[in-house]
Amino acid sequence: MTKKSKLTAKDPRTYKERFYRQILDISQLLACECKVRETDLHILASQDVSSEAHHLVVQFRNHLERYISKHPQFLTALDPLPLDPLAPPIVKNMQKVAHASHVGPMAAVAGAIAEFVGLQLLVSGVSEIIIENGGDIFIARQKDCRVLLFAGSSPLSNRIGIKVPFGKMPLGVCTSSGTVGHSLSFGRADAVTVVAKSTGLADAAATSICNKISDVSDIARGLDFGQKIPGILGILIVCGKNLGAWGEIELIRV
Repeated sequence: MTKKSKLTAKDPRTYKERFYRQILDISQLLACECKVRETDLHILASQDVSSEAHHLVVQFRNHLERYISKHPQFLTALDPLPLDPLAPPIVKNMQKVAHASHVGPMAAVAGAIAEFVGLQLLVSGVSEIIIENGGDIFIARQKDCRVLLFAGSSPLSNRIGIKVPFGKMPLGVCTSSGTVGHSLSFGRADAVTVVAKSTGLADAAATSICNKISDVSDIARGLDFGQKIPGILGILIVCGKNLGAWGEIELIRV
């Protein structure tokens, strides 16, 4: 694909160095990376999944790229597109969560790829899997997990985290920022983190909520908007030294 048609929503250079600080309690998991063109997954699993993960990334990217070649507006739309019942499953998923979150479908691309790869690895027999894709994380563990929050220059960055209960997994923990990374964002929040059963939904919702945060006075408005998105379990918004949280989200000090 050309530079214009990149599939990833976040520059992996921004997030690569922080991933293994983000996920705490990772003992007994094997680490690997899966890079296919713009897609750069960081994976922790109960067994070596490097070969199978690579095959799955190629498969899902091909589905997306072929669809985009016939429907170029899918790549550039900033608003939801009509649902296409004939589209590949990953495309239909991105269209669905985009409608729920009021954004274009590519806002969900990083989370959707992580989720589709992760779910397929679970089906193949992997017992535990964590996949990070540009700051968006699919988690399926057999115990509680803690995710450290990275929020750029905020004094809260790397000092607080989210506890992810075992009983809620698999789920997605996705973060959008108006001050970190190269993603298109219309907001100025240091971090908007969304927890949802669907990682693609968490990704799209985080982007949508972040777009609404210009300064600290918008935190309440962002939480109110986000809690109306069906399927969202919890929201955390960080703007400077201020934060707001809503839903089934347990904050921890690190």
